Amino acid sequence: MLASLSLNNLALVEEKEISFDERFNVITGETGAGKSLILDALSLCAGERADSGIVRHGCDEATVFGEFDITNNDEVTAWFAEHERELEEDTLLIRRKISSQGRSKSWINGVPASISELKSLGQILVNIHSQHAGLELLKPQFVIDWLDKIGELTTLKTATKTAYQSWQTIKKQADDAKSQSVQRADRMALLSAKLADIEPLLSVNFDEIESEYDELSNLEALMTEAMMAVNFLDNDSDEPSVASLLGRAMRICDHSADKSKIFSECSQLLALAQEQIMDATAKLSDYAEQSLPDEERLHELNTLLGLAHRLSNKYHTPVNELIADASNWQAELDHLGGLPDNDTLDAKVNEAYESYLSAAEALDNARIVIAPDICERLEARLLPLALPNARCEFAFNAKDESQYNAHGKYDIALLFSANVGMPLQPLHKVASGGELSRMALVMQVMAAGDGKGSRPTLVFDEVDVGISGGTAQVVGELLRSLGKHQQLLAITHQAQVAAAAHRHILVYKDHGEQTTSDISVITGEHQIDELARMSGGVNITEATRNHVKSLLADIAHADQIGASADANLNN
Repeated sequence: MLASLSLNNLALVEEKEISFDERFNVITGETGAGKSLILDALSLCAGERADSGIVRHGCDEATVFGEFDITNNDEVTAWFAEHERELEEDTLLIRRKISSQGRSKSWINGVPASISELKSLGQILVNIHSQHAGLELLKPQFVIDWLDKIGELTTLKTATKTAYQSWQTIKKQADDAKSQSVQRADRMALLSAKLADIEPLLSVNFDEIESEYDELSNLEALMTEAMMAVNFLDNDSDEPSVASLLGRAMRICDHSADKSKIFSECSQLLALAQEQIMDATAKLSDYAEQSLPDEERLHELNTLLGLAHRLSNKYHTPVNELIADASNWQAELDHLGGLPDNDTLDAKVNEAYESYLSAAEALDNARIVIAPDICERLEARLLPLALPNARCEFAFNAKDESQYNAHGKYDIALLFSANVGMPLQPLHKVASGGELSRMALVMQVMAAGDGKGSRPTLVFDEVDVGISGGTAQVVGELLRSLGKHQQLLAITHQAQVAAAAHRHILVYKDHGEQTTSDISVITGEHQIDELARMSGGVNITEATRNHVKSLLADIAHADQIGASADANLNN
């Protein structure tokens, strides 16, 4: 419940605090006085977009401060828990600051808050109905949403929307896959050809075969060089060799080993060297005496190397990288080969479509069942609003399959007739502006009154559009009655509506050095004067004042009768 609003440098308001009744509050004032400023301030607290033009001329910033009583408001408590914020009291404080440059800052209970947080919390606290609700009523989606809300079909509505979105997503994926099937087949063929090209290279080490080829292709020269090295290391000719010279050195070191530690150590080192030279000589001898190159092996290696270099040039990639790329090609080929074929995709689309049809049929059937009862309730509400012969009916027209959407399989229209003997027709064809306004008001009241759980403050901007006289009085009584169960805030130009309020707030201009808008809660003679102005214009007569007093007396008398009836019912 909205407890109070504080406005500072907001448009024509310099500084003002307004308190609200927990029941029906009405805002009146002459045209241009600034009645909508209170609604603007409340909208800012509810997270609506801020405009720098709302800052009072000559000021750097405007501030709005809203205080809400959230006693036993489980939805607000849940919101605080969901957003990991602490809630210690039954009072909620929202502050919004707007700079003249258009920047905006927000706080919830003194803690900075984002606009999205403010908006989501505001949807729990406040429900603002536009003065253009009569025009909204002409939009098919407004009628569908209202029917689902009054019929408590939110769960079925959500299920249908989810199923439709799933069907559309899978259908798009299938369509995309089918349109790309040719490209996919071409890509798989290319990858297969590449893998077939390099398949002979995948089982060998390119560096090793390249080294082996170099050796085999030069084997005869290498064998000759090996024999020359053997002759230098050890031979039977008179030419000195490494082995003979090493033997001489070893004998010298052995002879003096017992006289010098150095000679002893060198003797051991030379012995090791002699073993290694003998090993090297043996290996070189074997190498020099081996068979000539294996021509088949040489041809095999030459073929592999030729293939490797040809593919390297073909794919403009070094051989080693080409072999590494093969694993990526294989992975891509496996992925493409593992994608579902067209038959599998069609089966998935059909399954999703059947799920959507099931959800949509459940929703549409529930709508068809509940619609007559809702129409009866709507007609009963219109009866006292100078529409005694009003008849309403929901028309359900099956859509073509290509037109199915997230809202179901039927186009839904609200048909209306205000006169006896006249056929039911779509609202835009038969309803006058006043009839549209009254129907919009009743539908909004029903939507608010049928809400479950914590009820937000219900705000009507220009609640009396298109009504006057006795109808306005009935509207006032309707809002006063609703105010017993839910806080209401309404702007009106009709005295009959304003007289029914539990609290009357007057907005008026003060033309001093700089024009300002002032806001006051009026009672007694001040209220009578304002209601008389609204009834009779500029020249207020005693007859007008007496008419206003009669209005107030009738309302007070109706309250007494209602209180007595409630007391008797309780007893």
